[in-house]
Amino acid sequence: MKTLKRRYLHEKIMITFIAFNTVAVLTPLIIILVYVFVQGIGAINLDFFTQELGSPSRAMTGRPTGLVHTIIGTLVVDALAILIALPFGIGAGVMLSEYPDHKLNPVMRVMNDTLNGMPAVLKGLLAWALVVKPMGGFSGLSGGVALAVVMLPIIARSTESALMNIPWSIREAGLAIGLPRWRVIASVVIPASKAGLVTGVLIAFARAVGEAAPLLFTSFGNNYKSSYLLGWTFGPVDTLPQRLYSLAISPYPEWHQLGWAAGIVLLFFVIVSFAIARIVVREKY
Repeated sequence: MKTLKRRYLHEKIMITFIAFNTVAVLTPLIIILVYVFVQGIGAINLDFFTQELGSPSRAMTGRPTGLVHTIIGTLVVDALAILIALPFGIGAGVMLSEYPDHKLNPVMRVMNDTLNGMPAVLKGLLAWALVVKPMGGFSGLSGGVALAVVMLPIIARSTESALMNIPWSIREAGLAIGLPRWRVIASVVIPASKAGLVTGVLIAFARAVGEAAPLLFTSFGNNYKSSYLLGWTFGPVDTLPQRLYSLAISPYPEWHQLGWAAGIVLLFFVIVSFAIARIVVREKY
């Protein structure tokens, strides 16, 4: 009985300790969310989602109106970043995990770790040198490349970790029935590690979607919507992190409130992306 009581006491102590740590971790997050919501909710209205920052109503009143062009630009740039980073990141992770003895893996691992630790502003300069300078101008494509470079090492590392958690016996079973190795990886290993892959992609997306520094050298910004479809890709576009930064350093309270509203939309965008990805994966598999 003494041993049993001591075990119960240890269990209660550990449960209390875990609960305290959970509250300690969540409290700063809740404070940030509440503060952002309180500061920016006053700027959330119909004009915020329908008007441009450079709309005629702003020219007449001198006050900021909406950020519809910024929201669309964010969707375009982030979609381009995912399309670019996903195949390369997953491919690098598969290479590191499934072919550990390949002679390129040590170099790839060092480059991946270096890229992961590189400041985001340097990744923006890299995209500027690779895309902006050859194209002769800023564009949404260059912004997508910059954010893809931010996502790439995170996706590669998380993919490697997710695939390494799959037992080798599963691979051996696929090879035993005559499947080629690439088919075993594509049809057995990757589907078995889908939860880890999705988690890694979401973490990389959340990391990149809030970056403003790389976009200052690439997508640059714009106060108006593009008049044609390719203009969102090959012309300057506005994004929420970049516009939030420019509004935050402005001297006007109205602009500050609009910046907090952009922060609310950005948080909502990340939360919805997480929820949709989880639902799609759960329903498909």
